[in-house]
Amino acid sequence: MNIYVGNLAFEVTDGELEAAFAQHGTVSSARVISDRESGRSRGFGFVEMGNDDEAKAAMAALTGTEIKGRAIVANEAGPREDRGPRY
Repeated sequence: MNIYVGNLAFEVTDGELEAAFAQHGTVSSARVISDRESGRSRGFGFVEMGNDDEAKAAMAALTGTEIKGRAIVANEAGPREDRGPRY
């Protein structure tokens, strides 16, 4: 299951995001999304967990908890939209 994680502090790293979710199950990948031009975090990321039950437990347990001073939000991510070419 792919999980959207929002309201991340700009200092949160991929490893810290993975560590938070790994307490609740096996994490396949964790990635904080950064701006292409500046390289700065955009304040959200995605975590992939192979087991849906573990993913749901992680979302329930972590939503509202603080990572680096900000209460995060974790929801099941929807399919990625194709927004066409960027110019």
